[in-house]
Amino acid sequence: MTGPDTRTSLPPFLESLAPDFSVPYINACFPASEGIPPVHVHWWPCKRLGVSPSTVLFFIPGNPGVINFYHPFLTAIHKQDRSGTLAILSHSHIGHDPAIEDLSLASRVSSNHALLFQVQNSLRIFDALSIYFGINTRTVITGHSVGSWVALQVLKLRSVAVSGVFFLFPTITNIACTPNGRLFSRFFQPPFPRIVSQVARALRLMPLTIFCWLFPQYPILQARVLQSFLLSPSSIFAAMTMAHDEMLSIRELDVTTLETYRHQIWFYFAENDDWVDKGREMILQVFGPEPDTVKVVHGHRDIPHAFCISHGEELAAECYEWLVSGGFV
Repeated sequence: MTGPDTRTSLPPFLESLAPDFSVPYINACFPASEGIPPVHVHWWPCKRLGVSPSTVLFFIPGNPGVINFYHPFLTAIHKQDRSGTLAILSHSHIGHDPAIEDLSLASRVSSNHALLFQVQNSLRIFDALSIYFGINTRTVITGHSVGSWVALQVLKLRSVAVSGVFFLFPTITNIACTPNGRLFSRFFQPPFPRIVSQVARALRLMPLTIFCWLFPQYPILQARVLQSFLLSPSSIFAAMTMAHDEMLSIRELDVTTLETYRHQIWFYFAENDDWVDKGREMILQVFGPEPDTVKVVHGHRDIPHAFCISHGEELAAECYEWLVSGGFV
């Protein structure tokens, strides 16, 4: 006789979507609230039954903010947990995830995909976690790429409730001045997001085998996620519109916040990263006089900025080490 299925342990502020018992997480939705549309959520409950989590890992994705890209990475972290009291929540960015398509007029307004609106989305979910689980549960934020910038804003605005922040390949300063920023920024400007999102409709005729041929570095499951994203004009429009705002908004490094919370933050940098570039040195200079007060890992040369495609397990091992060394599990 088996015990209760922990996958039914969904916090009440989330709404369950179609269950998939082949995966270790619960497929869910954070409903519309505070004028913000619903977003896709994955929830990994504690392995131990009947306990409240000692730590929740709160994950904020990069761009595109489609959480299906990240579930191998987060599942690997959850699998390594030996405490049995670690829970994980990841959420998509507004409008990015085809799993939650908001067909309302509001979903087609560019301002609803702006970077600060995405920050409000992360804040409302963070607040729901904090209120429901209370002060006895620690919250560790993990952000990838632009998700690191969003995580930095949450740290700044909710510092009392944040136990730690893991910045993975952080694009938190002058992203428009990086090699990729200079190369792609013009294509994120209007009218390109609208044009590209409409042209993408033609991809509906393209079979998965062609996607796999065009993107050979993508495992089959990740190729399916990419295909789903590219077949959603509204998701493409949202991601490109947000990218344009990233180029405009992510400018000066928030030195004050980094200095203030230096003992609560961890960084992972790629050896070569054309989305971060000289930003890495700018970030590290903040901690120059006391480099040991911040935890920094310089990644293996084979692990790219888009680590979630095929290097999730390597990053999961690093993040789990951080959870252990930080006393979170």
